[in-house]
Amino acid sequence: MGWLWLFLLLAATAAGLWVAGRLRGAALQVTLAALMLGAAGYALQGEPDLPGAPREGVLSRPALPLTEARQAMLGRFTAGERYLLIADSFARRGNTTEELGAIRAGLKAYPDNLALKIGLANALVDHAQMMTPAAELAFERARQAAPKHPAPLFFEGLARARSGDLERGLQLFRSALTLTPEGTSYRPMIEQGVTLVSNTLAEQQAGPSPPAGQGTPPPAPQDPLP
Repeated sequence: MGWLWLFLLLAATAAGLWVAGRLRGAALQVTLAALMLGAAGYALQGEPDLPGAPREGVLSRPALPLTEARQAMLGRFTAGERYLLIADSFARRGNTTEELGAIRAGLKAYPDNLALKIGLANALVDHAQMMTPAAELAFERARQAAPKHPAPLFFEGLARARSGDLERGLQLFRSALTLTPEGTSYRPMIEQGVTLVSNTLAEQQAGPSPPAGQGTPPPAPQDPLP
């Protein structure tokens, strides 16, 4: 699962740089090369399968900041963005209590802000390291606030998949894709999510491949010639 989120977040970052960062040409190529270099280092030294030991309010590993994906889908200069950026900084350090506090402060100032509603749901998942009834309710409220926007579906799909519910995550990604017109700048990010989760589910359903030489039964012996 660690590899799935690595590549999904790389895709989200690339989309965010294209849309929000407005990088083009050589500048974008250099930035993407740096991202791939980081991914290569993770592939060499990362240990995504190590078990965690979470403590209350503090993740055993930093949460996944979704800044680039959020800004690509919901805009960079929104009313609640400064609160979300503060929350992102706490998420990177694994301090989910302060992450939640920053977003709740933003919601007091801007109770109808969609980005903050989604941010609250994501922060609740970070805090518990799983999907919880409180997070489900927060995602539901975000969907109700913007039923035609793909962002609530996309981020809930990501949270579901992070919590181990890949099938529900895939359903939500596909629903988000349905609401995203062709040519939308962040549509490739959602398509990448659909592809990655679909491939992961297919690999899980196929099971491990048999060892070499054990997948095909030996040929039946031939009757000797008369």
